[in-house]
Amino acid sequence: MSSGFGQPLDRVTLERARRGEMAAYAAIYERFGGACYNLALRVLGEPAAAEDIVQEVFLKMFGSLRGFRGDAPFGAWLKRMTANATIDAVRAGQRFREDDPDALFESMPALAADAEDRADAWSLLMRLPQRARAVVILHEVEGYTHKELAELFGQTESYSKSILARALKRLNDAAQPASSKEAVRDA
Repeated sequence: MSSGFGQPLDRVTLERARRGEMAAYAAIYERFGGACYNLALRVLGEPAAAEDIVQEVFLKMFGSLRGFRGDAPFGAWLKRMTANATIDAVRAGQRFREDDPDALFESMPALAADAEDRADAWSLLMRLPQRARAVVILHEVEGYTHKELAELFGQTESYSKSILARALKRLNDAAQPASSKEAVRDA
């Protein structure tokens, strides 16, 4: 059985929700609420912000169910709504020029290099700026293309590629043991 956004939604529940039945709303939330929360949390890194995204997405989704044509699976439609809301939250919280990838990484604090952080991918991801983390999560984990990311962020594909390359390099550098870094520098 699928989990997350890959779960099917039966037509009966969908039709009941379109009619405004609270039990159908609850069934949809029960099935997909965790996936929405997990995606928002991975990108935003803050439980309260992720909860806000889930609430926003479900309110919007319930209000627009009549417009869901079923061209794509319901979970894919909801995932796109979640990604859009999450990216909107990232954009709203940015304090740098959106079109300058250099500014993003200049404002980034240095990554810690102790053994615990090297072993903990979540900890490393959380040290990336939100926009860089969003690009990494959406591209590498969720499978979004650079074209889709460019549309989500209102930027070019090269912007998305640049952010991803720099973020992955920072993560890779931070994950290497100090002895490996010294060996590379000495070579």
